[in-house]
Amino acid sequence: MRETLLASMGPIEFSDIRAHLARGAVILVDPSLDLLEVGEAVARDDKARVGTWIEKGLIGKPTLEQIEAWSKIEGPAWTSLVVQPFVLIREGVTSNEPS
Repeated sequence: MRETLLASMGPIEFSDIRAHLARGAVILVDPSLDLLEVGEAVARDDKARVGTWIEKGLIGKPTLEQIEAWSKIEGPAWTSLVVQPFVLIREGVTSNEPS
């Protein structure tokens, strides 16, 4: 699973996440977390880990203020990881994160 997720991870710009934001499918991941680890937990439906991250404010839906600020950024500014039906994003660009 890790290799499949890794293959779907990469840089993304605002225009690419706009439609996902509109359907409420974007999850913002705190930079302190390993994006691939979060993706695996979401894909495995690990409610305990995901719930802990949500409670600690480490993952969640972006605020309207964040979205407004993001809309002014040009070019790739995030790293994304697709875990259907969600798109996990973290600020900052990396092409992949092998662990």
